[in-house]
Amino acid sequence: MVDKRAAAVRGTPRSPNGGVGRAWPEALLLLGPALLVLATFSVYPALASIHLSLFDWDGIRPVRAFVGLDNYTRLVASREFANSLRVTVVYSAGMTIAALAIGLLTAVLLNQRIRGIALYRVLFFLPVITPTVAAGVVWRHLFDPSQGVVNRSLAMVGVSGPSWLTDPAWALLAVILVGVWKRVGFNVVVYLAALQGVPRMLYEAAQLDGATPWQTLRYVTIPLLAPTTFFLSVTALIDAFQVFDLVYVMTSGGPLRSTDVFGFFLYRYGFRYHELGYASAIAFVMFALIFVATLVQYRLARGGGRAG
Repeated sequence: MVDKRAAAVRGTPRSPNGGVGRAWPEALLLLGPALLVLATFSVYPALASIHLSLFDWDGIRPVRAFVGLDNYTRLVASREFANSLRVTVVYSAGMTIAALAIGLLTAVLLNQRIRGIALYRVLFFLPVITPTVAAGVVWRHLFDPSQGVVNRSLAMVGVSGPSWLTDPAWALLAVILVGVWKRVGFNVVVYLAALQGVPRMLYEAAQLDGATPWQTLRYVTIPLLAPTTFFLSVTALIDAFQVFDLVYVMTSGGPLRSTDVFGFFLYRYGFRYHELGYASAIAFVMFALIFVATLVQYRLARGGGRAG
C-alpha cells in the first residue's frame, strides 16, 4: 500500500517550484461565469457608486459636477443622517436580538419528539417566504387603531391600544415587531438544524448532574450554538441595516421621521430629490457601517470562543 501511494505521488505532475501542478485554466473556466456575474452586478455597481459619490448629479443632465468629499461632509453634518443612524441602530438591535432569542427558544421547544414537527416548521417558516410588501400591507391594517385586530384584541382584555403607525412613540416598535415576525422562522429552521448536531449524551450528562432546563440551555445549548448564533446575528444585522420595503409600505419613514431608516433615507434623496451623488455617499456610508458592525461581531465571537 505504501509503495502504491509513493508511486502515485511520484507520478503526479509538479510545477517548477516543487509544488503539485495547478489546473488554473480549468479552474478559471469553471469559475468564469460566476466571476463575470459577480463583477457585472456587484463589483462594478459598487465601484461606480463610490465614484458617483464624488459628484453632484441629478440623474437627468449629462453633466456631472465634481464636488470631491463635499457629499460626505454634508452627510456627517446632517441632522437627518444622525436621526436615520439612530433609528437604524434601534431597529437593527431590537429586531436582531428579539428574533435570535425567540428563534432559539422556539427551536429548543420544537427539538423534541412531538407529533407534527414538520408542520410546525412549515408554519414558522411561512412568514419568511411571504413577500415583504404583502406582509407590510396586511400588518398595516392589523395595526389600524380603530378597526385593526391588534387593538381589538387588546380591548378584549381591557387595554386601550395606541395609534401604532401614526404615533412617533410606537411606529418604530410596530415595524420592529413585523421585522421580528418575518425573521424568526429563518432563525428557527437554522437553529433546529444546528441542534441536530448536538450530542444527546451531553444533555443526559447534564440531567444526571441535576441541571435544570434553564441551566442546560445556558451552559450546554447556547455555548455549542455560538457559531450558528454568530451567523444568524450577522445576516440579521445586514438585513436590518438594508430594510426599506417594510418601512416604505407601513410608514413611509414617518411619523415625524421616527422610522426613517437608512434605506428610506437613501431612497428619498436618490429617487425623490434626484441627488444621486449624495445618495451614493449614503450608500457607501451604509456599507462601511455594516462592515464595521460585522467586524465587531466577529471579534466579539472570537473573543468569546477563546474565553470559553
